[in-house]
Amino acid sequence: MKAIIVGAGVMGASTAWGLAREGHHVDLFEQAALPNPLASSIDEHRLIRHPYGDHAGYARMIDPAFAAWDLLWGDLGCKLYAATGTLALTGNGADWAERSARTLAAIGRPMTELTIGELRRRFPLLDARGVERAFWLDTGGVLFAQDIVATLARHLGKQPNVRLHANTRVGAVDPEHGRVTTADGTTHEADIVVVAAGAWVGRLLPHTAARLVPSRQIVIYFRLPEDQCAVWAKGPMIIEKTGDVGLYLVPPMEGRGFKVGDHEFSRAGDPDTGREAREEEIQPLLERCRNLFKGFDAWRTDRLKVCFYTVTEDERFVVEKTGAKGWVMSPCSGHGFKFGALMGLELARTIASERDPLQHARWAAGLEGE
Repeated sequence: MKAIIVGAGVMGASTAWGLAREGHHVDLFEQAALPNPLASSIDEHRLIRHPYGDHAGYARMIDPAFAAWDLLWGDLGCKLYAATGTLALTGNGADWAERSARTLAAIGRPMTELTIGELRRRFPLLDARGVERAFWLDTGGVLFAQDIVATLARHLGKQPNVRLHANTRVGAVDPEHGRVTTADGTTHEADIVVVAAGAWVGRLLPHTAARLVPSRQIVIYFRLPEDQCAVWAKGPMIIEKTGDVGLYLVPPMEGRGFKVGDHEFSRAGDPDTGREAREEEIQPLLERCRNLFKGFDAWRTDRLKVCFYTVTEDERFVVEKTGAKGWVMSPCSGHGFKFGALMGLELARTIASERDPLQHARWAAGLEGE
């Protein structure tokens, strides 16, 4: 079988990996360099963690996701991951951490609730003002995202049944007949076409544009005093939901940056423009950092980064058959990277087998087991 994949971020590249390791032929198209510095996948890190609010389907998928990453590490010959454990915090009337704890207990992976006193003793750099409940889980950690995509691209480039087409913009997709046309007018045909184009997916498959909305997001990297940086380098990741602000913190593992971001989605912006960011755009996030972290006044902004997610109204993934020979692959909504290897493997298996596409779409949407 021959497959064309449009988009070489973690989802497209992982699907190419899944198909190629089963002996299928793959043409992988990327509109810019490979990896594309503007792609949603390209940042220093992404988090993988079990807590998922009420979404038991996604919580159940984390263990298979870890297994898929382990399979990829074996093929790549390196492990691009660091364990941190997961600290989930809730306050200001929000209950995401409590709901996560209930969901995980129900599937046999309980979290440990910490008293506020225990929280302060175990994590002395937390001020904990506004925190009402805290939960700890030993699992979870940091995936080194841009290194993963770059290393996977190099791996694919060495496979005899994979052709990489960097700096090759696809201008049109015909999912009914398995064709794509590049910007220079060349037509390519295959048995199957997978569109994994991230924030650009609506331009190639216009019928998806109302569901898959580009969302401009800003993250901030900080420079910390040396003593604080040494403490934070030993963990943990923090997921905090306090109503108006949904904060996540990525510790500086293995020399990577120290990052804080906001879970709230802008649902606005053009992925081809607007890549400049200003601190005033994230003042609520900075104010929450000031209240939550001791010594924040000594932190200095290292850089701001704008990335684009592709967001659905219910934050569920869209991996669906479209036309006789097409698939749209958009497992994003800001929480997809952790499932990249798993999503690629499973879509490759569905494409190459008789597995029901509707069943696959339901699984990818996290609806199985809920």
